[in-house]
Amino acid sequence: MKLCIYGAGAIGGYLGVQLHRAGVEVSLVARGLHLEAMRQNGLTLKIDDEIRTARIRCTDNPADLGPQDYVVISLKAHSVPGVVEAMQPLLGPDTAVVTAVNGLPYWYFYRHGGEYENRTIETVDPGALQWNRLGPQRGIGCIVYPATEVVAPGVVEHHYGDKFPIGEPDGSRSDRIVALHEAMQAGGLQAPIRDNIRDEIWLKLWGNLCLNPISALTHATLDIITGDAGTRDVARRMMAEAQAIGGRLGVHFRVDIERRLDGAGAVGAHRTSMLQDLERGRPMEIDPLVTVIQELGRMVGVPTPTVDTVLALVQQRAGVAGLYSPAASAVAKPVPALVPA
Repeated sequence: MKLCIYGAGAIGGYLGVQLHRAGVEVSLVARGLHLEAMRQNGLTLKIDDEIRTARIRCTDNPADLGPQDYVVISLKAHSVPGVVEAMQPLLGPDTAVVTAVNGLPYWYFYRHGGEYENRTIETVDPGALQWNRLGPQRGIGCIVYPATEVVAPGVVEHHYGDKFPIGEPDGSRSDRIVALHEAMQAGGLQAPIRDNIRDEIWLKLWGNLCLNPISALTHATLDIITGDAGTRDVARRMMAEAQAIGGRLGVHFRVDIERRLDGAGAVGAHRTSMLQDLERGRPMEIDPLVTVIQELGRMVGVPTPTVDTVLALVQQRAGVAGLYSPAASAVAKPVPALVPA
């Protein structure tokens, strides 16, 4: 199995070391000091009081690697459109693209069924670039639950979790999903195959939608946001709006709002990724986590007044800091035909 991880940062590095240990032919696409350190010293993973160093092929030029069996995208969702063209040399006729990103994937409405079949989501995939150049038929869903961190160039520290649920858009148990599952399991990762991966995607998005922007606006950690009556109520209202939208799209939420918030609070004094990006002066993942809910609300006819308010505030906060440029539009469009990758 040839597998390329595009974006070998904290999560990508963790995956890379674990899969390499399982015998997968792994390659990494990275950049900057992190790439240089991996080239010189290998990729080091600190996990369970153990230090694991792997010599894995790594590059900033995907053309060096050639076609892969799997390409795992482990970038921030808003940065994916900017690398779609660079990914093209990695794509062979049967290459699968594993979307290990936050929010809804570009292929979300592929094999969805019903009136929204083959819709694209502008706030996730502006201009349908990923749909047309990567191809929805390549898509495999993957939800990232572990917490990891790049603590120095070439060094990733694992904090907790090993679960990466995966699934096909149509829920099938295909040969490619089974092979991926087996490789991840061999690497010490939990990779349960879900027959409705969209439910799992929404479960994570449900928390990211509210907790990320609230934390960026208040600089509060998860325990504070969920423990304070005021901010918990804002989160609750945003989640209720999202749940109504998900219901129109056939999504089943296996836990209720209070349990989801309690679970987030139990993580403790954790700073969300959006807050960390704000503090470190990095572009903020607003459109794939928040604006997308506004877009889908308009698509299915569900009002989103609380989401709209929080979105306006966090967009302005990020804009003032120079860390956000909004998507060109929020109009979902049907795609008449697939464009071969």
